[in-house]
Amino acid sequence: MTELPDTDQCLQEQLEDPAVIVIFGATGDLTRRKLFPSLFSLRRNGLLPENICIVGASRSELSHEDFRESMRQSVDKSADEAPDDWELISRHLFYHSVIYDDPESFNTLKSFLDKLDGEFQTRGNRLFYLAVPPTAYKEIAGQLGRAAMSREDPEKDNWVRLIVEKPFGRDLESARDLDRSLHAHFSEHQIFRIDHYLAKETVQNILMLRFANSIFEPVWNRLYIDSVNITVAEQLGVEHRARYYDNFGVLRDMFQNHMMQLLALCAMEPPSIFQAERVRDEKTKTYRSLRPFPVHDLDKYLILGQYSSGIINDKPVTGYLEEKGVDPDSLTPTFASMKVFIDNWRWQGVPFYLTSGKRMPEKNTEINIQFRQVPNSLFRGIIGEDISANSLTLGIQPREEIHLSFQTKVPGHKVCLRTVQMLFDYHQDHAGPHLDAYEKVLLDCLLGDHTLFWRQDGVELCWGFLTPILEECDCPERGKRLHTYKAGTWGPKELKKLMNHHGLNTM
Repeated sequence: MTELPDTDQCLQEQLEDPAVIVIFGATGDLTRRKLFPSLFSLRRNGLLPENICIVGASRSELSHEDFRESMRQSVDKSADEAPDDWELISRHLFYHSVIYDDPESFNTLKSFLDKLDGEFQTRGNRLFYLAVPPTAYKEIAGQLGRAAMSREDPEKDNWVRLIVEKPFGRDLESARDLDRSLHAHFSEHQIFRIDHYLAKETVQNILMLRFANSIFEPVWNRLYIDSVNITVAEQLGVEHRARYYDNFGVLRDMFQNHMMQLLALCAMEPPSIFQAERVRDEKTKTYRSLRPFPVHDLDKYLILGQYSSGIINDKPVTGYLEEKGVDPDSLTPTFASMKVFIDNWRWQGVPFYLTSGKRMPEKNTEINIQFRQVPNSLFRGIIGEDISANSLTLGIQPREEIHLSFQTKVPGHKVCLRTVQMLFDYHQDHAGPHLDAYEKVLLDCLLGDHTLFWRQDGVELCWGFLTPILEECDCPERGKRLHTYKAGTWGPKELKKLMNHHGLNTM
């Protein structure tokens, strides 16, 4: 019997570097729902050093106590379960009002952070998190630079890092403009372009599955794989993000980042070593191999949709045009499915189907690898010509699992085949702490590990691929391409035309 590995050896050790973490947009939804709960969870699991300080920065006028109470409410149950951890982190939790376009406001912030450095011995290490609308990135980065808060001092041996949430621009030119603005004050090694999808455990497991198992990599190519289907289905609508979403839509919101990263992990070549720059090099090579999209024949390769009112979980939900904050005449797509090709030796001719939409029947992110059918049916005289092809499904959320389908004989005298599943639950035989996506990326930022973050050349290559599509879809006739689908369904009926060539299930 194979002995299970000692999982205690795989647990993250406590960070050693002290730091001041400054969250711009500290009164916003992202901070309350994700960032501070993640930081508190890291504290509870013993992964943060005791001399970590957290400073909320926003336009609102709040006292330190007001901010602490707000953050206490965001982790209400967890704080009750771990009162000692809450007491410790609350003593290191502060607030400072900042006007983003006021230089003096940032000079005052610098003085406050310098004071914390002396009080908590954080050695000038700074982590700036921009949890603000994308329109504020350039302004805040510029103000930090002009206030001399972006500099790393070789004599102090300190570090300064900047986390930028997606989207990184809205097209190729705006992405380049943002990059120029950031690099005016920060070096590339200081910039962390976050994509929290990459920090999901099962997303990281894609590389381990491929490159740590000799049974998969030899068949991971055009000779054995017929198609790859990557799906990110969301049950929610636009919720509180309506104003942002109506200006961006599903292609900018999901495809330029999450979908392209999942594509790269499925298709990239093995790096020579599992190290940040080597991994990102291989992703970049994949993006360079994307076949230019046939924008003059879009309907055969791209389906766009917008949800109307419908039923989800037996409850009526409103259509996109009725959502608060959405233009009632909006032509913004909330669903997209595209067929793309990677022109290299491994993948030539294999279609990759990328699908994402809102108001689907259920929340589901998965990658389905459809293998080719057996080349000859030796059972044709008994059961006919067709034998279902094998498939490998990587469940990312909410089902964190891997299942492999294959053919076996039905028990009994008669020769019949049945499709069976071999299932692996990702958390099987693991009792250690489970880090969520934001906990993982925050840890990696504090460690200075870029593996799960975008590099600018990858950002530009993906925008370069998508921008011609966006320009074509943003043309005056774009309404003709926008198909309606009812909330609670798997997208427009036109989706079948895109998928049927390979007999793929449209969910």
